[in-house]
Amino acid sequence: MHSTLSPASAPTAVTPAIALRDVRKVYGKGEGAVVALDGVSLEISPGSFTAIMGPSGSGKSTFLHVAAGLDRPSSGTVSLAGADLAGLSERRLTILRRERIGFVFQAFNLMPSLTVGQNIALPLRLDGRRVRRSDVRAVAARVGLDERLRHRPSQLSGGQVQRVAIARALITRPEVLFADEPTGALDTRTGRGVLALLREVVDADGHTVVMVTHDPAAAAHADRVILLADGHIAGMLEAPTADEVAEQLAHLGD
Repeated sequence: MHSTLSPASAPTAVTPAIALRDVRKVYGKGEGAVVALDGVSLEISPGSFTAIMGPSGSGKSTFLHVAAGLDRPSSGTVSLAGADLAGLSERRLTILRRERIGFVFQAFNLMPSLTVGQNIALPLRLDGRRVRRSDVRAVAARVGLDERLRHRPSQLSGGQVQRVAIARALITRPEVLFADEPTGALDTRTGRGVLALLREVVDADGHTVVMVTHDPAAAAHADRVILLADGHIAGMLEAPTADEVAEQLAHLGD
């Protein structure tokens, strides 16, 4: 006797937060052409924390820029929550990035003349959206800076400034948060606090985080580590320890 799944009990396919299919990115032409990504295919699940690692020149930053729609691939497709980025005009792509993607960089990129509260609210103002003080205060509290809303960046520590940058990225409630070496300019203890916050953003809020890092200890906070080498995916590790990541990186010649 054959049993069949009823429609109600059949598993439903989850749309990936980000999907890259056979993505190539080539800079330059002819003899001087550099292949930064060479046939990368990857799906990143919603509500997950993924770390991207690899030796210098492996394609980490290019991967981040292409996946986030900051740069277009030479060939292949990139989709965000099922939307194919290739089919979007520059204007539509800009709107999608503003509304659905958050960015945190190693260089914090805060406006020194603005207060913490004004820096956090900036993406909403740039998008012409109404800024609710309660929303700014709530996201500042999320990163432990609700007492510092009137301070300027120059009055904060490096770790606090990076927390402002994370709050600024979270204020738009993005589906995906891209972080490029978010702990690169921080000492170990401060960096751990920032990584714990990113982990919490995934676990408590259901955001998707994609982080480029060179630090195995930072990568160990992720659910999955993607290893890049020469523009290819060279390996994947699920919930690895820092030692496991370091060992794999050593094999890639980092």
